[in-house]
Amino acid sequence: MATLIKNGILITASESFKADILIEGEKIKLIGQDLTYPNSEIVDAEGKYILPGGVDAHVHLDLPMFNTISSDDHYTGGKAAAFGGTTTVIDFVPQDEGTLEENINRWHAKADPNASIDFGFHMNITRFNKEVAKEIFSLPDMGITSLKVFTAYNGRLRLSDGEIFRVMRLARSAGLLTLVHAENGDVIDILVEEALQAGNKDPFFHAKTRPAWGTVEASLRAAALAAQAGDAPLYLVHMNTAGEVDQLTYARDHGLNMMGETCPQYLFFTENDLRREDGAKWICSPPMRSEADNERIWEGVANSTIQVMSTDHCPFFFDGTKPIEYEGKLVAIPGKELGKDDFTKIPNGLPGVGDRMPVLWTEGVVSGRITPNQFVAMHCTNPARIFGLYPQKGALIPDADADIAVWDPEKEVHYGVGVAQHRTDYNLYEGWHLKGFPVMVFLRGQKIVDGENWLGKPGMGHYLHRHEGEILV
Repeated sequence: MATLIKNGILITASESFKADILIEGEKIKLIGQDLTYPNSEIVDAEGKYILPGGVDAHVHLDLPMFNTISSDDHYTGGKAAAFGGTTTVIDFVPQDEGTLEENINRWHAKADPNASIDFGFHMNITRFNKEVAKEIFSLPDMGITSLKVFTAYNGRLRLSDGEIFRVMRLARSAGLLTLVHAENGDVIDILVEEALQAGNKDPFFHAKTRPAWGTVEASLRAAALAAQAGDAPLYLVHMNTAGEVDQLTYARDHGLNMMGETCPQYLFFTENDLRREDGAKWICSPPMRSEADNERIWEGVANSTIQVMSTDHCPFFFDGTKPIEYEGKLVAIPGKELGKDDFTKIPNGLPGVGDRMPVLWTEGVVSGRITPNQFVAMHCTNPARIFGLYPQKGALIPDADADIAVWDPEKEVHYGVGVAQHRTDYNLYEGWHLKGFPVMVFLRGQKIVDGENWLGKPGMGHYLHRHEGEILV
């Protein structure tokens, strides 16, 4: 049966207009005024906005870490995303034992039967040799057109600068985008060792041992490596400092194809939140910074220096010894209590995939910091374009996937863990008052969220075979 959404205001990355939208099968069939269609299901969206389903280009689902695992898998994380208006996520494939293809196949075995929304993969490159160099050229055939390197996590994830340079050149030749996690791993190791020797083990020292200057320096170093690699396209993940906004601007002013994302936590919280009694809830890498950093990142968002809002969603229980009820069953997964006596043992990561769009609508659009069109660009269209999903995703146009969020701009929500659908025991935005919220969400034409009702199921999400993305500078 076709679905006809009538009387809504369509919000795209470039314009807003009142129109009807016809869904037939999995696709948007037609957009226009006063549409009719025989035997269609009518959704009256009078007074509502119609947005493309969100695209979160940075999540970590079912990820092993510190003798536990992130508490959202590809089913629960997708469900949480959908309730927040997001219908597509891009996860990261770790480079463990074996070939890249073997690692990708292992991640498919996790995701394919469980995914509740559509998904793609990035490939981490954390071990480099001649065999890996050859395999990089096979990634597009497996639907992966982006890879990630690290300048931190010595002995685990980090490549040397020379290896990163080689990867960037190969990526450019293969039509791949290189993502970089920018911190200074050498400085971090020294500061962590000194903190532990001094008995400084509380969560606040997670931030103090990962200085902002290390991120600024590493982001410029990554830009310099990309320039020397023949202007390889580069994307900064989870931008968290004022200096990164400056470096991104500097790189573009010098003609580099460099793009960047930030995450909501770097707009609203600071390292002082780690001083709280429950400060472990705010531990992620890179850490939160200062109010001045928050404000400079907001400037980068408002003037579109930063093109994408992602989440780095990687949730853990705050207290995994106490079960929570999830879909009628009790669930307990070891979490941040593992590091109650040592910040280096606290699993790094936060819930956020379901919070991103509702929180940023209130704090960005309602507050007047960004327009509704900028909101759609950052949350939907730009990530789809950069990561090779547009116009299948991130668009309200005929033949695009019918991924749609019906948004009620007047709906007011007292937000927190009782509303968010993440499979964890806390929410960073507990008690926040939000205005504007998705009330209906479609995935490829199928309604999966209807008010508070979940209509999705494991395995209905499709793997997205991505093409080469666009460079937005």
